Amino acid sequence: MRRSRVTSFDVAEAAGVSQSTVSRALAGSPSITEETRSRVEAAAAALGYHVDARAARLRSGRTGTMAIVVVGRAGSDPTRVSGFHYALLGSTCAAAAECGYQSLVAFQSDPGEFAWNYVAQGQADGLVVMGTSVNRAAWNDLLATAPQGPVAVWGAPFDDERWVRAENREGAVLAVERLIAAGHKRIGFLGTVDAEHPQFAERYEGYREALVRHGLPVGEPLAVVGDDRVAAGREAVAAMLGAPDPPDAIFAANDAIALGALEALGRTGARVPEEFGVVGFDGLAAGVHSHPPLTTIEPDFAEAGRALVSRICYPDVEPTRRVPVRLIERGSVRPVR
Repeated sequence: MRRSRVTSFDVAEAAGVSQSTVSRALAGSPSITEETRSRVEAAAAALGYHVDARAARLRSGRTGTMAIVVVGRAGSDPTRVSGFHYALLGSTCAAAAECGYQSLVAFQSDPGEFAWNYVAQGQADGLVVMGTSVNRAAWNDLLATAPQGPVAVWGAPFDDERWVRAENREGAVLAVERLIAAGHKRIGFLGTVDAEHPQFAERYEGYREALVRHGLPVGEPLAVVGDDRVAAGREAVAAMLGAPDPPDAIFAANDAIALGALEALGRTGARVPEEFGVVGFDGLAAGVHSHPPLTTIEPDFAEAGRALVSRICYPDVEPTRRVPVRLIERGSVRPVR
């Protein structure tokens, strides 16, 4: 004979409790004692009973899903995003899972494919958006759409109640202080500082703050132009070294630029770190394999993921706006004298 499906009423009978107690126990309700919860879980396991997650979501009006949109550069393959954003995506999906959510991930780069209303369409309980700040069409579309439900963003070129960022200024201070401690006196800044790069602007503020504190010259930011940040970093370093009073160290606004700088310095014969110091920002894994390995400022990716997800999981809790950073010593700055 075909076995009938086990129900919560069967579990209740086996555990000697009511059906509502079974529901609360298996949902993790704090109103249920540990002794009762253990008895219910044991009965459910013995009977082979599993909670119907879909039915539970329908009853609660929630989807159990979090939408994560990764914004790429316009005109490019939307999946060709930076290593930083892939790392951030991974930590965000992990944080969502810790909070009991599945992740619905979409890559978007061009008008016509922008989609933000996952909550209104019943596909998700909240939205996380991350990606390059230079795709203004995508960010402007997000602003104009004003999607329903809780939203958290990383990388947006605007300030509102939804953004989460690294401690960019403090990280830049750490980077420059490390170069100064190694004996460098003329430290250049590589990175475009404008409205499309608010995080770079914050890093330049920290760079300037540290140099002023030590009475050292502050260089103007050298713009890094082009979608290929590594190639642009190579070109920018060539221009910087051709200046009348070239620097003896570089703080790059991100690791991709710094990796290009290391390549260019190697081609000129500059000895890094003996004669020239380089520090990046982002903590990219690729920096481990550069020559020499890149010293960098790394944001706490796990905390970044949790900060973004907390906007959806705990909307009534004061949100985390800034994620801590740390200096990762590798090999592109000489030891402190």
